[in-house]
Amino acid sequence: MEGENVEKPLLERKKYYENCPGCRVDKAKELSEGQGVPFTNLFIIWMVVLCASMPISSLFSYLYFMVRDFNIAKTEADISFYAGYVGCAFMFGRCLTSVMWGIVADRYGRKPVIMIGIIAIVIFNTLFGLSTSFWMAVIMRFLLGCFSGLLGPVTAYATELFREEHQALGVSSVTASWGAGLVIGPALGGYLAQPVEKYPHIFPKGSFWDKFAYFFPNFIISAFAFVVAVGCIWIPETLHNHNCSNESMDNFEALEIGSRVVGKERTNQKKEKLLLNWPLMSSIIIFCVFSLHDGAYHEVFSLWTVSPQRLGGLNFTTNDVGNVLSISGLAVIVYQITLYPLVRKTSGPIGIARISGILTIPLLQSYTFIGSLSGFALHIVLSIASILKNILAVTITTCLFLLQNRAVEQHQRGEANGISITGLSLFKAIGPAAGGALLTWSQKRMDASFLPGTQMVFFVLNTVVAVGTLLTFKPFLVEKRTT
Repeated sequence: MEGENVEKPLLERKKYYENCPGCRVDKAKELSEGQGVPFTNLFIIWMVVLCASMPISSLFSYLYFMVRDFNIAKTEADISFYAGYVGCAFMFGRCLTSVMWGIVADRYGRKPVIMIGIIAIVIFNTLFGLSTSFWMAVIMRFLLGCFSGLLGPVTAYATELFREEHQALGVSSVTASWGAGLVIGPALGGYLAQPVEKYPHIFPKGSFWDKFAYFFPNFIISAFAFVVAVGCIWIPETLHNHNCSNESMDNFEALEIGSRVVGKERTNQKKEKLLLNWPLMSSIIIFCVFSLHDGAYHEVFSLWTVSPQRLGGLNFTTNDVGNVLSISGLAVIVYQITLYPLVRKTSGPIGIARISGILTIPLLQSYTFIGSLSGFALHIVLSIASILKNILAVTITTCLFLLQNRAVEQHQRGEANGISITGLSLFKAIGPAAGGALLTWSQKRMDASFLPGTQMVFFVLNTVVAVGTLLTFKPFLVEKRTT
C-alpha cells in the first residue's frame, strides 16, 4: 500500500514538450478520454492505406491480357509465367527498402515517409499504365515498390494515433483498408482497362486510350493518390522529438520525478535487439508464411479465372473478375467494422489467427469443385468463397500486425514494422512468381493421373496454409504486451 502511494503521483505527473509533435498528439489523446472513437483519425488511416494498396492489386484483373499484348509469351500457357514476374516486381522492390524506410520513420518521423510513398504512387503508377513493353512494366513496378515504404510506418502510426483502448481498432482499420484496396484496385482494373473495347461510344478506336489500353485505371488511382498526398500535409506527426533535451522519446512521457529510473529503462530498451525479440520474430515468421500464400493466391486467382476452360480456367472477362472482387471487398469492409472487434474479444489475436488458418484449408480446396460449375451458380458460389477467403486472410493479417506492434516500444516500431514488411515483401515477391509458374505447369498437365490441372495448384496453396497454421500453436507463437 505504501509503494502504491509513492508510485501513483509519479505516473500522474507528466511533462509535455511544447515543440514536440508526439507530445501534442499524446496530450490530445489524454484530453479525448471518454469521447469515443476518433473518426477523424480513422478517416486519415483509411485514405492513406487505401491509396497505397490499390496500385498493388489493380493489375490483377487485366495482367493476363496486358502480358498477352506485350507479345512476349510463346504460348498461351506461358502468359501466366511472365505475368508472375510483373506481379512480383513490386514486392521485390519493397523488400529491398522496407527496413530503410522504417529506420527513416523512427529517426525523422512517420509523416515524411508516408508523403514520399504516396508521391511515388502518383509518379510510378502512372508510368506503369503507360508501359509499352514487358520490361518497362517490370521496371516501373519495381521502382514503385522501392519507394513504397509507408505500410510499416503507417501501421506504427495507427498504433500511436489512438488511445490504448482504440489501438486494436486503429490496427484493424489498416488491414481493413488494405484489404479493401486490394479488392477495389482489381475492380477498377476490371471495369476501366481496355476502355475502347468496353465503352466504344466514349473512347474511340485509334485514340490515346486504344494505344494505352491499361492506362485509365492507373490514372484514376494516381489522381486519388495525388488528392491524398495534398491532404497529408495537415496530418499530425506522432514521433516524439524533444529538441530541448536532444533525445527522442517513446510514448512513456517524461516524468519530472524519478527520471533516473525511467532513463535506465529507456537505455535498456534501446539496447534490446529486435532480432532477439522472440514474440516479435515468431509473429513475423508466421506473417511471412501467410504472405507467401496470399501473394500466390491472388496471382493464381486472377489468372485462373480469366484462363480458357480448356486449360482449367473459368474463361471470365475482366468485368467478371471485377464483380467478384468488388463484392468481396465490400464484405471485408463490413466485417472489419462490425464483426471483427467482437470476434477478437472472444479468443484473442492468437486464437483467432489459428481458427482462421484452419478454416481456410477446406475452403480453398473447394475451389477445384467450384470450377466445375457454370453460369449464374458459378458466379454466386465463387463470390461467396472469395468473400470467406478474404475475410479469413484479413483476420489473420490483422491479428499478426497487432501482435507485432505490441511486442515493441514506440522507438522501435518503425524499424520493427520495416523488418515485418521486408519479410512480407520478399515472400509476396516469391508468391506471384511461384504461383504463375505453378499455374503454367498445372495447365500443361491437364491429363495427369495425380492431381491433374488446377487441383495441384490449390493443393500446394493449402500446404502453405497448413504450415502457417501449425506455427500459430504454442510454444512457437507467444504474445508480449507493452504499456
